[in-house]
Amino acid sequence: MKEVILVTGASSGFGLLSAQALAKEGHTVYASMRETTGRNAPQVASVAAWAKQHGVDLRTVELDVSNDASVTSGVEKVIADAGRLDTIVHNAGHMVFGPAEAFSPEQYAQLYDINVLSTQRVNRAALPYLRKQGRGLLVWVSSSSARGGTPPFLAPYFAAKAAMDSLAVSYAAEVALFGIETSIVVPGAFTKGTNHFAHAGSPADKELAAAYESGPYAGVADQALKGLAALEPADADAGAVAVAIADLVNLPFGKRPYRVFIDPSQDGAEEVFRVGDRVRREMFQNIGLKDLLAPRQN
Repeated sequence: MKEVILVTGASSGFGLLSAQALAKEGHTVYASMRETTGRNAPQVASVAAWAKQHGVDLRTVELDVSNDASVTSGVEKVIADAGRLDTIVHNAGHMVFGPAEAFSPEQYAQLYDINVLSTQRVNRAALPYLRKQGRGLLVWVSSSSARGGTPPFLAPYFAAKAAMDSLAVSYAAEVALFGIETSIVVPGAFTKGTNHFAHAGSPADKELAAAYESGPYAGVADQALKGLAALEPADADAGAVAVAIADLVNLPFGKRPYRVFIDPSQDGAEEVFRVGDRVRREMFQNIGLKDLLAPRQN
């Protein structure tokens, strides 16, 4: 069945790649981004040109995931245009790099706002429609960092993605009886093919960061980045994440996997996630709530 899909943070990276892959599969896709008439106006034109060139239904919509009114307006625009909304791809995110101590509390709050609270804003705007329909799909773009190896100087990002993943896990059970399905996509550390690392934020406290860079941790940050890049196979393709998302959306309702792993570096996260997911299933069975482990066919 062809879906009406909203992808957050789709101006570049996994978001744009996923929006394009989904549109190629025949779905009606809304690539959401902020400042569509300002900073991202060239990207809006580029998306429109790409859609025309490939003969697909890929549209853009103004949606700033850090703004309640913008999120509500964006979701309402999709509903008004398409008449419904079937799938949400929670992709919006941002990375920072530097010593955990050197980031201000305000920077942590801003990062959590983009990576975690954004999903809550979109859900509160969109889930009433999906619940009324009695069917829908939430796709959460998590990260292997939530359970895998955790190299230093990525603490704020790791913490935010772990929080987002935990939120996805809880939502899965709480929307299942409304006929809303959940799939959590877990990419590894793709150091190429997206702007994630290139556009990473830095600590506000430069003096404190310098204390790490010149003290006993001198060279550690550089080694961490080089080490991550070295773990990644030469043929690692960020587009594989987009293909995985398109493949799971194309599966029949009730047959979509709870988690999908795309980790060329194989950092061990998959093994840890599988243990946690097994514990979750056993807990639900033990407390008499196994019906929440799969979406209800309404």
